[in-house]
Amino acid sequence: MFNIALYQPDIPQNTAAIIRLCSCFDTILEIIEPCGFNLQDKRLKRVAMDYLNKSKIISYPSYEKFLIKKKNSRIILMTTKAKKNYNKFKFYPNDTILFGRESEGVPKIVHKKSDQRLKIPLKRGARSLNISIAAAITLAEALRQNSNL
Repeated sequence: MFNIALYQPDIPQNTAAIIRLCSCFDTILEIIEPCGFNLQDKRLKRVAMDYLNKSKIISYPSYEKFLIKKKNSRIILMTTKAKKNYNKFKFYPNDTILFGRESEGVPKIVHKKSDQRLKIPLKRGARSLNISIAAAITLAEALRQNSNL
């Protein structure tokens, strides 16, 4: 169905929460390295709990390797810099929903290589949501549109 991808995540607890999310909705999690932490980090394991062993996780050593594997699917970048709202977009089951680093987002090349750039509309003055919450909101909409939620 859908894949969630994290571009060089910084915070192990956020990644762990997304591991749990993906496990609960039978969604593959793709991690584009390098991460800002070791994937064996005990903070990640503490939050992910036993979901770590029940999850489908694919790691890529670089963004370039990720792109090679994604040549037959759309990459949908979730970013506060987008103009189009996620709830006005049609998701398809083969889509990969990409989230940037918590501290820096993604570089311009990732914006350019993404098939779509979407945002979750927030009230005026709000900067951003926690990445795990943004992933849950976006995945729920994609699943709802495709009758899986």
